[in-house]
Amino acid sequence: MYATAILTLPVLELILMIIGAIVLGMTIHFFITSRRSLKNSPVEIQKLTKTLDEWKRKYFNDIEERDKQVEELNRRFFEAQENSKIYKMETEELKRQIVKLRNDAEAQKLSISATAPGDYLAQLSQAQSSLLEHNEKINRLLEQIDMVRQTEEKQQQILRDNERLSDQLEELQAIIREKEQELAHFHQKQTITKEMSSMLDNAYTEFNVLQSKLEKLESQLASSRMVSIEYEDLKEAYYKMTREFDETKVRLNTLSAENQQMQARLKETEDKLKESNFQRQQLQKKITYLEELNNDLQHMSEANKKLESQIRRIGELESMLNIISEERDELRRRKENS
Repeated sequence: MYATAILTLPVLELILMIIGAIVLGMTIHFFITSRRSLKNSPVEIQKLTKTLDEWKRKYFNDIEERDKQVEELNRRFFEAQENSKIYKMETEELKRQIVKLRNDAEAQKLSISATAPGDYLAQLSQAQSSLLEHNEKINRLLEQIDMVRQTEEKQQQILRDNERLSDQLEELQAIIREKEQELAHFHQKQTITKEMSSMLDNAYTEFNVLQSKLEKLESQLASSRMVSIEYEDLKEAYYKMTREFDETKVRLNTLSAENQQMQARLKETEDKLKESNFQRQQLQKKITYLEELNNDLQHMSEANKKLESQIRRIGELESMLNIISEERDELRRRKENS
């Protein structure tokens, strides 16, 4: 009876060991499948991270080049302002010279009044012919003045565009900083995933050790009853490892879900980087337009210099015409009196 009980107990334990081996085999298969998926996922993540770094490096290089171009435009604009101040000072000096010339003309007026009427009429005829010529010049100068005004309006537009582009640049830099923070969080998640993969490898090793112990236990059950006690301890350890495996499985599923979320966020980040690249191209086109406007400003500055010299000449002609007109009126009054 006792011997029958002893033989029945190992058979039950053997059945339990077989069931445990089947469960262990399924567990090992799940671990191998999960580890393969984890090994494939980091490779794709590394490729995406590398692509993201290349886009970010290219974007920063373009932003740096754009900053240099904006600084060059600001420097040219500052030089244009300095030249404008110099032109204003020269204009004031010319006005003072015009006043001086008018005073000299008043002084010469007294000396001319003593000249002969024939010479005065010849001068008057010459002044009338010169007046027609200078009227045409005045019309051309008025057209050039309109062009100068349009140039000033373009200059103000350049300033407004420059401020707007600076604001857009700050917004893009803020977006880049935000994406860098998201990328750092993503790398942190990736590190945790690697740690979990290492833990799974360790669990796989421990299960292999446990399986070898179970095999040894099966061979020793027929010879010794003490093996049954060790088997109970081993079975308890197996149940403990099973619970740990279940916990690890839950954590693995959580990390897999987080990994999928991070991949989706990474794809969204790439889309936003593409949009930022498109905005950068638009900014590059606007900078080219600003450079063309700057070249136009330089040409208009040269035309402004010529215009100022012609305006000085007009002032001189106006003073001469005033003198001639007064002399003509004086001569006419003399003729009427005589």
